[in-house]
Amino acid sequence: MKLGLLTAAMVVVATSAMSQHAHQSNSVKETGQAQFAAIAQIVALLRDDLETDWGHVDIDALRNHLVDMDNVTARAAVERSVNELVLTFIVTGDATSVPSIQSMVLAHSPMLQQATGWSVVAEERANGAMMAIQVASEDEMNQVTGLGFFGLLTIGAHHQQHHLMIAMGRSPY
Repeated sequence: MKLGLLTAAMVVVATSAMSQHAHQSNSVKETGQAQFAAIAQIVALLRDDLETDWGHVDIDALRNHLVDMDNVTARAAVERSVNELVLTFIVTGDATSVPSIQSMVLAHSPMLQQATGWSVVAEERANGAMMAIQVASEDEMNQVTGLGFFGLLTIGAHHQQHHLMIAMGRSPY
């Protein structure tokens, strides 16, 4: 019997999921909620490193940063405007999310600039923050607009190292 491409793909996915479920049934891998999982990963790294300076470890600081990430991702409102090759994001929120927005936008803008070579300017606003990105071409502008504010925050794969530095009591900036 000949299967259609979609049906064949569904069979492969279902078979893989059943195999994976059977393989994992005797060992729990899920650590729960994402913030808890990020903390658990960092704690495991710190405990495995014989050189960890426990006098400087600050998991509460990491937790606070993860709360900031959650506040921005879940609670921020983003307006954007384009002027030629400059895209400006105005990021606003409620009283709980404004400090998180300000912290995240100001901290991530230099990392975004370093990772991409784009000119990135950020500043606090009373109700949030502004981030402006200047690119060199229409193709880059298409990428920036396609990623949007939240996608841009992820650029650079710096988060894991960033979280480890916060937990170790070091400035990640």
